[in-house]
Amino acid sequence: MTEFGEILKNVGEYGRFQKILVLMLCLLSFFNAFHMFGQVFMGISVPHHCNTNWILEKNPNLTEEYQLNLSIPRNTKGNYEPCLMYTPVDWEIESIEWYGLNRTEVCQDGWVYETTEQKSTLVTEFNLVCHRKQLTDISQSIYMMGLLIGSIIFGPLGDRIGRRPVILISMLLMIVFGIGAAFVPDFYVFTALRCVVGMAMSGVLINSLVIVAEWVGSSQRAYATISGHVCFAVGQMALAGVGYGIRNWRLLQLVCSAPSGLLFLFIWILPESPRWLLTKGKHERAKNILQKAASVNKKKFSEELLTKLHEEKATKSNMLDLFRIPTLRRVTLVMSFTWFLNSLVYYGLSLNVGSFGLDIYLTQLVFGAVEIPARLGSMFIVQILGRKLSQSMCLLLGGTVCLIITAIPKSFPIVITVLAVIGKFATAASFSVCYIYAAELFPTVIRQNGVGICSMAARIAGIIAPLISLLDKYHSAIPMAIYGSGPIIGGLLCFLLPETRNRDLQDHTQEANGVPRLHDMPEEEIIYPNNQEQELSTKQEYKGTHL
Repeated sequence: MTEFGEILKNVGEYGRFQKILVLMLCLLSFFNAFHMFGQVFMGISVPHHCNTNWILEKNPNLTEEYQLNLSIPRNTKGNYEPCLMYTPVDWEIESIEWYGLNRTEVCQDGWVYETTEQKSTLVTEFNLVCHRKQLTDISQSIYMMGLLIGSIIFGPLGDRIGRRPVILISMLLMIVFGIGAAFVPDFYVFTALRCVVGMAMSGVLINSLVIVAEWVGSSQRAYATISGHVCFAVGQMALAGVGYGIRNWRLLQLVCSAPSGLLFLFIWILPESPRWLLTKGKHERAKNILQKAASVNKKKFSEELLTKLHEEKATKSNMLDLFRIPTLRRVTLVMSFTWFLNSLVYYGLSLNVGSFGLDIYLTQLVFGAVEIPARLGSMFIVQILGRKLSQSMCLLLGGTVCLIITAIPKSFPIVITVLAVIGKFATAASFSVCYIYAAELFPTVIRQNGVGICSMAARIAGIIAPLISLLDKYHSAIPMAIYGSGPIIGGLLCFLLPETRNRDLQDHTQEANGVPRLHDMPEEEIIYPNNQEQELSTKQEYKGTHL
């Protein structure tokens, strides 16, 4: 008897075939950053004030500055109020100039936007200012809710119909609804379409992670997974340049969505996971794909290994096994909490690190640049220190830095900024580690379900992260105290997880339930039963039954 790890070694654990697959998914990760953060540049806030053209009916020859001086009140800093205007009166212009106006009200006839660089934004086209300003944040939260819904749908669906079709379906949804969002006449329709794009994004993220984990050998799995994360960070940096060059939100939305057209290439060359095919009993398809991979890797595939592959026929696995089996229950709860914390701190810091003193394009560039060394560093520490210790250390570092920030006075903004960047560095590294770790902890038959639940926890955190930031009105230290204490608890809980470095992936749930894979055990450690109903005549038969 044999296991899939041996077949993968025979085909090639990280040959040309796997490198092409990783390159494809890295390209997808690069453009995924455009979808994830594109709205930041589409919804740039611009200076504005109430439309007060009513006063021009009194005197059409007023200069713009004089018009504003007569019709718009000033705030304590001496600037024109963006959301208030003097109440229109039926006076002559001379009376208005002589007596002035005192009564104010909110804008009645729309707004005037003071911008020359931004040709068109969501803010200017749909008037997302003043009492409508919160719609921008709500739209982002709804997009994150789409990611959550996508985790619920596309996680189990990947285990049911396969990794490949779910990736292709998700890419189709991204290009159709992403391009559709560029032509909407209403902001609420835009938000609804973006929600669908978020759902599709989850389908791509979850299934890309799993298909890489199932195709690449254990020694190279971390490098292959984190390569996609590095490309995502580079995509964030590239987005800063694209956003700077394209100042029309509709055109930017088109540019962000068009790369999903890679679908028409992926249809022909994206392979299915042979691990998944074998767990579903689709041996012929698995054999064909493995033969193709061996050919590309210039290896000779042994079909004899495939015929010896152990199949789990006694029970069917489903999501309930994640909570029914004690070992999987512990893994599911701890990993879900870890993903939740990573997402909470990642988005929390991204929303609060505003002390750089840079414009939005340069800030986006810095955020992307910070993640690159974090992702690359995690690629090496998981191999040197192992998954468990790496995950724990990154969480503890990120949490400790956030707690230190709570003790730093606001009069030291540079110190706070440096510490926040370190915290984001640690969180980005922790995020990369948890992607690798989760894919290795769950058995193949329910890997999509396990990763899907973890992704759901992360998306819930993404939704509530902006709400935690609102708690600073009670005390400025509360958000950072939450961002700091959570990761420290999570870092300690990670010690309850098993180590998976350089170990082959589990395929079946009984392996997670404590049944050893006997072909990996030394002969002297195997204890054989005596005088039982199922007593077997030879040790080899016993081992074969339990493989």
